[in-house]
Amino acid sequence: MQDKSNIYPELKILSPLEQTWASYRRNPLAMAGLWCFALLLVITLVGPLVVPYGIDDQHSDRLLLAPSWASSGNIDYFLGTDDLGRDILSRLVVGARLTFGNALLVVVIALVVGSAIGILGGMSKGVKSSVLHHLLDTLLSIPSLLLAIIVVAILGPGLFNTLIAITLALIPPFIRATYNAVHAEMQKEYIIASRLDGSPPSRIMRLAILPNIVETLVAQTTRTLSAAILDISAVGFLGLGAQSPQPEWGAMLADSSDLIYLAPWTVTLPGMAILFSVLITNLVGEGIREALKEGND
Repeated sequence: MQDKSNIYPELKILSPLEQTWASYRRNPLAMAGLWCFALLLVITLVGPLVVPYGIDDQHSDRLLLAPSWASSGNIDYFLGTDDLGRDILSRLVVGARLTFGNALLVVVIALVVGSAIGILGGMSKGVKSSVLHHLLDTLLSIPSLLLAIIVVAILGPGLFNTLIAITLALIPPFIRATYNAVHAEMQKEYIIASRLDGSPPSRIMRLAILPNIVETLVAQTTRTLSAAILDISAVGFLGLGAQSPQPEWGAMLADSSDLIYLAPWTVTLPGMAILFSVLITNLVGEGIREALKEGND
């Protein structure tokens, strides 16, 4: 008798995480964004330890030196220098921790706090749910940047106060997204059946609701990370965030705005850093959302 195992080899069953990763890898733009995101993370973590110059090192004989690819550039200063003779590459690398790294930090905090409150609100009923719903409508009617500026105006300028302000401004969108997702899941028949079977709320949330709102949380996290990068940069540009000589990207833009015609690289390079970080964050987020959606279909 012929061995049927050779004719019908055992199929490998992929876990949901493996299915999502397989779907993600098929998206070339998402993979490019992931590699760039990983590079930016490495720069954020170890970049300040390997920069060629200190962020405050001034070279009086190298004022407004053009990038190395220009005819008047110098390879020792790959991205040129600013009006004080400081190396722009070193300042941009250190600034990645102040802008991108701090954006990651505030988003993680806002995700944990906002999703916890949103879950509690989504599973509640009656007056508590109604009050939370109307309070969120009020808070979300104020743009996050404006709300952050108001909080900074109360607390005072500075990078630490800016991070507190932006964290507070980013929590309401997480609460609203989680609240809506949990509230929608609670109305579905399988949740009602689980409740009728006597399953405790904690078990329903852990095993039934959370796996089904991951896509919502991922989408909100990537959108919020992009917003956090822009908000930190905007507050720094307005002079309310990181103070000189801290090389936060928005503050670097503000310090170089008067040099846009004389030394345009001092303005365009920090601007490109902000644009690049927001772009790759959106690419990674969109790739994850598509992979999760494909896995659920």
